[in-house]
Order: sequence, then structure tokens, then C-alpha cells
Amino acid sequence: MVTFSAGRNVVLFLLMRGLGAFTAQMLDVAIGWHVYARTGSALSLGLVGLAQFLPLVVLLRWSGPAADRYDRRKISALAALGQGAASLAIFLLAVSDAPVVWIYPALFALGASRAFSGPANSSLLPQIVDRAHFSRAVALSTTMFQAATIAGPALGGLLYAWGAEKIFLACALLAAAAAPLALRIALPNAPEPTDASEEKNALDGLRYIWSNKVLLGSISLDLFAVLFGGVTALLPIYCRDILHVGPEGLGFLRAAPAAGAIGVSLLLSVFPLRRKVGVKMFAAVAAYGLATVVFALSRDVWLSAAAMASLGAFDVVSMVVRQTLSQIATPDDMRGRVSAVNFLFIGASNQLGEFESGLAAALLGPVGAALFGGVAAIVVVGVWAALFPQLRKADTFHPT
Repeated sequence: MVTFSAGRNVVLFLLMRGLGAFTAQMLDVAIGWHVYARTGSALSLGLVGLAQFLPLVVLLRWSGPAADRYDRRKISALAALGQGAASLAIFLLAVSDAPVVWIYPALFALGASRAFSGPANSSLLPQIVDRAHFSRAVALSTTMFQAATIAGPALGGLLYAWGAEKIFLACALLAAAAAPLALRIALPNAPEPTDASEEKNALDGLRYIWSNKVLLGSISLDLFAVLFGGVTALLPIYCRDILHVGPEGLGFLRAAPAAGAIGVSLLLSVFPLRRKVGVKMFAAVAAYGLATVVFALSRDVWLSAAAMASLGAFDVVSMVVRQTLSQIATPDDMRGRVSAVNFLFIGASNQLGEFESGLAAALLGPVGAALFGGVAAIVVVGVWAALFPQLRKADTFHPT
């Protein structure tokens, strides 16, 4: 069995994931500001998220089964190359000053690549780290992810004045650079691939999650809380029209959640969650909604940054609980399918949440949309506590 200290493979995995997160975050900052600067439309900004979410739904039948049937390292490498190609297409559109509408097919292609990389990447870690240390490994992986999420938006915002098109080109090169890292990871614990039919496999992930009420509750709680409470898509509007800061301020606020999350991630990697994990998840999601309300009402960039940092800190607790429950409770030959459904839910909460935020901002204004989202996230906690008593009473990560 590999252990938590089995260095080389863990390091390669963390570097691959960190590089992918860094480029994705830098790209998202540049795209958000670029689209809003060109259109001034909250709805156009929301469509950025919708274009990246739709491939998760369309490709669900193939993305999860692929991670269970084929070498996950090769899938991760091909997906990294696909993200690089999509970023290159966005660069060419920006250089040619093409109509903004043409950016959405490129974002669809970007989302298609992420639809395959998400299940493959999340299914790799259990083949590297043993079960006893898995919660700690998830926290360390989250730390790397959050560190990249700090650096990506901050650098993207600072370099925007250098030219958005140059950022898009840099992201294309950096995304492709993750491919060789994935191929060098050794998987001594990899089982034999399943030969079940692809159609059956695609449905098995949904069936498994539906039958496991603790897993269903944790994934759906995070889905609806972030779907309503997420304010990332509103940041270009807040920075430009409410807080009156430029792209540098946007990068600063985009990095703030990761700054809050990285401290909690490091803490959890040293002192992992062991008892009352369900109650702690509910408390963290409720605090997430409250932080969203503070952000909605803030008119000071430093208070807004503090609220965003709190969002990241509380969200990482929910993330660690959800990911650890998902991976520990799932047999290895089903992890790809379950991870694909989990990744679809995460995409729904993030990318579809961006669309919801843009649509709500078009109807209620940005402040009304953010305030509604924060209150809705708190309401979701109360409803889910009643609907999923199994999750509320969950004491440890290990299934009985």
C-alpha cells in the first residue's frame, strides 16, 4: 500500500492539479473581465458559466465510465491538452477582435475538457494514498489547489493591463504543460479496469449516490448552497460599478476565497476532521451563506475581501467532507462514475451558479442577487438538515 509519505507520485499529482487550477483561475478572471468590459451585460457574464456547465451534462454518459475503463493518467493528460487548445482558441478570438458571441463555443470546448479531467483527477488520488491517510491527503491537495487559486486570479488581474489576449496565450501553454506531469505518475494500487458496458456504467454512478443518503445529502447540500450563495460571477460588476476598482481589484477579490481556504486546508492537513463531520459540514455551509450576505451589503473593498476570504474558509470544510465521503465510501471500480456525477454537481454549483447569478443580477440588480443568494443558502441548510438526518448524524468518514 502506498502511504501519505510516498513522495514522488503525490508530488507529481499535486503539481499537475496545482498547475491546472492556476491556469483555470487566471483564465476565468481574464474572461470575466473581458466579456463584461465588451458587453456591460450581467446576462452575458452569466452565459460564461452556462457555456462551461452544459458539457458536464452532455458528456456525463462518457466522462465517468472513461475514468473507470481507461488509464486515468492518459485521460488527465488529454484533457489538459484540450484545455490548452480551447485557451488558444480564445486567444485567437481576442486577437482578431471577433464578436463576443464566438467566445461561447470555445468555452463549451473548455468545459468539455474539464468534464473528463474532473473525474479522472479525483479518481487518481485513492490509487496513490491509502485509506487511513486519505482525509489528510485531500486537505493537502486542497491546499495546493487553493494556493494556485490565490496566485492565478491575482496574477491574472495584475497582468490584464498587459493585454487579455496575452493572458489567454499564457494559459494555453501552461494548461498543456500539465499533460506530461500526469503521464509520469505511477499507480501501484491501480486495479484491473472494468469491462462493464458503458451505458450501464454511466447510470451506476447516479444509482450509487441516490442509494447512499449520506453521500447524496453532502453533494446536494453543497450544490444548492453554492448555486444560490456563490457570488463569483458578480465580481466584475461589483468591482467596476460598486467598489470602483479595476481588474487588479478583481484579481484581488477572486484570490481572497483561496486565501481563506488555504489556511483552513493547512489546518485540516495537520488536524484532520475525525468526529461529528456531518454537523461541522452543516455549520460551515450556514456560515458560508452568512458571509455571502455580508459581501452583498459591503461597500468597502477590504470588508468585501474579508467576506470573500470567509467564503473560502467555510467552503473548504464542506469540500473536504464531501470529497472524503465520496472517495472513501465508493469502490475503486466505480470512483470514475461517482466522481463524474459529483463533478457535474460541482459544475452545477459553480458554472450554473454563475449563470443563475447573472440572470438574478439582470432581474434584481447585483446587490439584490447576492443578498438573495446568501439568504437562500442559509435556508437550504435548514431544509437539508431535515431531509437528510443521516448526514446530520454522521460522526466519522468511514462507512459502517
